[in-house]
Amino acid sequence: MNVAVEGRIEKRHISLSAKAKAYVALTKPRVIELLLVTTAPVMILAQNGIPDLWLVVATLVGGALSAGSAGAFNCYIDRDIDRVMKRTQGRPLVTGELTDREALVFAWVIGVASIVWLAIFANFLAAALSLVAILLYVFLYTVWLKRRTSQNIVWGGIAGCMPVLIGWAAVTHSLSWTPFILFGVVFLWTPPHYWPLSMKYRDEYKAANVPMLAVVRGRAVVGLQTILYAWATVACSLLLIPVAPMGIVYSVVALASGAWFIYETHRLYNRAIHGHEVKPMRVFHASISYLTLVFLAVAIDPLLPF
Repeated sequence: MNVAVEGRIEKRHISLSAKAKAYVALTKPRVIELLLVTTAPVMILAQNGIPDLWLVVATLVGGALSAGSAGAFNCYIDRDIDRVMKRTQGRPLVTGELTDREALVFAWVIGVASIVWLAIFANFLAAALSLVAILLYVFLYTVWLKRRTSQNIVWGGIAGCMPVLIGWAAVTHSLSWTPFILFGVVFLWTPPHYWPLSMKYRDEYKAANVPMLAVVRGRAVVGLQTILYAWATVACSLLLIPVAPMGIVYSVVALASGAWFIYETHRLYNRAIHGHEVKPMRVFHASISYLTLVFLAVAIDPLLPF
């Protein structure tokens, strides 16, 4: 990369390890971790026991490549926004550790690799769902919705629900009501997970002209919407009990963790309407813990004899 220094152009050397770390960062690994948390448990539920371990590994690898490709395309398309927002100024295309071309080529390569990998080592349905997930995140969310509507994360969040379907399809070669209920859980969970984050970074989104709900509506409205979606998330999670069906472990965890999640959203709203200092990241972190607990229960419940 060339850098201007006191009127001169100097070439900045970037080590191979730094390049490798930059490529990893481009995939948004924290998002990948969260997506994989929903994949393996669903595979256990689909098998009603421990699936073939190679299939689990292959599906997780394929899913990671798929999510990484979507994340890399997102970083490429949103590189102008990332340069404005402090939260994203450490991303590789902003720091210059990767060029735009390198990022785009990388996104295409691992995207194609994810589809081919899943087609070979899982099945064609899982591969097709992987392709749909990439297209939804890139075109529906990043290109179309993100800069146009405050509902961007609602409908754009569909892409984040796809690992549930991919995991189920990898085991059963089909889809049923059970994975679609879990799809609904992740879909309804996404707004109360992300909107608190957008409250914290409201000024940055505003500066970048991204119409997140927290930018175009007041704290009370965001808080109320977060409550409604949290209630809907928990209600959807309880549908799994008669449909799957699920046992006592899942039922208790879904109810207890759901009650805690809802409590945190009500707490956020109450502080907002009374003019107190809000702490939206409490809800953000609670939402992650909630989803992790629910899917951990999804994995444990089929393995128990009762």
